[in-house]
Amino acid sequence: MRNPYDVLGVAKGASEAEIKKAYRKLAKDFHPDRNKNDAKAKDRFAEANSAYEILGDAEKRKQFDRGEIDAEGKPRATGFEGFGGFGGGRGGNFDFENMARAQRGGGMGGGMGEDIFSHIFGEAFRAGGAGPGGQRQAAKGEDVAAELLVTLEQVASEEKLRLALPTGREVDVVIPRGVVDGQTIRLRGLGQSGGLRAEPGDALLTIRIRPHPRFTVEGADLRTSVDVPLEDAVLGGTIRVPTLTGAVEMKIPAMTSSGRTFRLRGKGLPKKDGTRGDLFATTAIVLPEGEDAALTEFARGRRAANAA
Repeated sequence: MRNPYDVLGVAKGASEAEIKKAYRKLAKDFHPDRNKNDAKAKDRFAEANSAYEILGDAEKRKQFDRGEIDAEGKPRATGFEGFGGFGGGRGGNFDFENMARAQRGGGMGGGMGEDIFSHIFGEAFRAGGAGPGGQRQAAKGEDVAAELLVTLEQVASEEKLRLALPTGREVDVVIPRGVVDGQTIRLRGLGQSGGLRAEPGDALLTIRIRPHPRFTVEGADLRTSVDVPLEDAVLGGTIRVPTLTGAVEMKIPAMTSSGRTFRLRGKGLPKKDGTRGDLFATTAIVLPEGEDAALTEFARGRRAANAA
């Protein structure tokens, strides 16, 4: 796995917005649906997704920058210092060749050699191809691609949804905080089986957010238009503003014009840090329906006064 900064083509000091913009461009360019006959595009798509899993998460990004995790999000090895039985501690020598010979000859009994190697190297030893008796193990299973179509209401409530994968398996998926339209999430181990003793592939789940008839999305913020009766626009008053979790009341001052925007804090979409974006409500003054003699007379009088 390449350095995630190189994969997304951003500098180490890039902002969260720059990282998100770079990821979305790559995800769009190399999405499997747009490159069905290009195997390399599928690899680039998966690579971009893995890179965003690191850099798109503030905590993981810090861990990577400090060298605590690698480009796949796995903890980095810390070396063998302190293993007292491996040649006397720091600077000592450990004879891996003798261990391998003992394993092949049964001198360590019951597969102990493999267990020790596995303990030291973790899954990297098993995935590297060496198994009991020196036999190579099967490669990891194929990844599968899937899409999940969600509403803004479901994103706002972080709803758990049932999803059928191409493998035929059904899983429950919780919509993650901070998700954006077109973002791909890696569901580890939910891809195709890799066969005997091999790890299964992953499921690459692309989130698609349905267009909403009332709200438009700007990152974690939302925008909407709200009707204001003429009398409330002139005199001030309280109006009801729709949100994704139900209507709320908002006070507007006297002499509020159409096109004025008010911020409702915390009424937007969830962010990764647990906070929420805001809702921006723009006023649209609505005249009374039908004939209104008093309003018509007032308007005529005001026009005459302004013309004088």
